Amino acid sequence: MKLAVIDQEGKQTLGIWTSVGIVNMAKAAEVYGNGGTSLPGEMMDVIREGEAAVEALRSLLAQLPPQPDRSVLISDEELSFGPCVPVPQKIICVGLNYRRHAEETNSPIPEYPILFNKFNNSLTGHQASVAVPGVTAKLDYEAELAIVIGRRAKNVSQDEALDYVFGYTAVNDLSARDLQLRTQQWLLGKSCDGFCPIGPYLVTADEVGDPNRLAIQSIVNGEIRQDSNTSDMIFACDEIVSYISRHMTLEPGDVILTGTPEGVVLGLPAERQVYLKPGDEVSICIEKIGTLTNRFVAEA
Repeated sequence: MKLAVIDQEGKQTLGIWTSVGIVNMAKAAEVYGNGGTSLPGEMMDVIREGEAAVEALRSLLAQLPPQPDRSVLISDEELSFGPCVPVPQKIICVGLNYRRHAEETNSPIPEYPILFNKFNNSLTGHQASVAVPGVTAKLDYEAELAIVIGRRAKNVSQDEALDYVFGYTAVNDLSARDLQLRTQQWLLGKSCDGFCPIGPYLVTADEVGDPNRLAIQSIVNGEIRQDSNTSDMIFACDEIVSYISRHMTLEPGDVILTGTPEGVVLGLPAERQVYLKPGDEVSICIEKIGTLTNRFVAEA
């Protein structure tokens, strides 16, 4: 199932992708009824309630006719995506987690996952404009698969780790390289406003299958810049979840960015480094997940 958060008139609506369009689930329940089943009202409710919520939504979808009433479909004019995980408690990022990315930046292969964080101010959605901050001249893209936790996880084994995952989504881990590398701490270059576009869909784990075998790309102004596979990760998704859970409790809705493959601007020779600027458009494409696209604008 592909779930989305749609912004409508200042309110967030839970939508689900179908072959005939994105269904407004609240409106679908009004028109077709929910069979007495309690439906989750918001995305964070779906994540917290887990399989019971997903089954309730599937049951409602099954009641829809092949051509549902137009009122339950979100029209293109209304289609404004919010972050598909609106209010995670934690956004945890893994640095240098692809072998060829570590090699292109002349970095040693990490012995342990390198962890840092972003904050909720960095969240934005598919097709949202991202302002290029005036404080950076080196804004870089990073295509990443994100893990979304579905159950409280503490000290979980690697074998059981993926059982705690609700689903996966696409993220652009935007990085102001001049700010990131100004000190030994990366946070400043990673957490400016809008630096974590996420979505468009949160795809349930059962639909994704093995997260360690997914094609992943970034496309800048129509040119493929990153073209890899999550199988190049140094630490696989189950290892990452297990490792983090041994150091802190993961809560439903926590988002884990799993690192980026080779092909970022930072990895190019100095004479070929052209960083993002207003007017650029970046798409992050991940197999079974979808395509996340954002356009960059000048800071007001």
